[in-house]
Amino acid sequence: MKEGIHPKYGKSVVRCACGETFETGATKEALNVDICSKCHPFYTGRQKLVDTGGRVDKFRRRMERQK
Repeated sequence: MKEGIHPKYGKSVVRCACGETFETGATKEALNVDICSKCHPFYTGRQKLVDTGGRVDKFRRRMERQK
């Protein structure tokens, strides 16, 4: 392997939008995520609506125009 071209791998702190934090290994020191295993619907069994980029609002506006 070539010397000096690979990123430094170390401990990283991951912060979720729900407030959960945990440590993992990554090339960045801190990561911010929207959904983690504590709040993901697959693991919790609860449905959570996640609006990324206003898609829900865009869909509702389109449905209103069709009426």
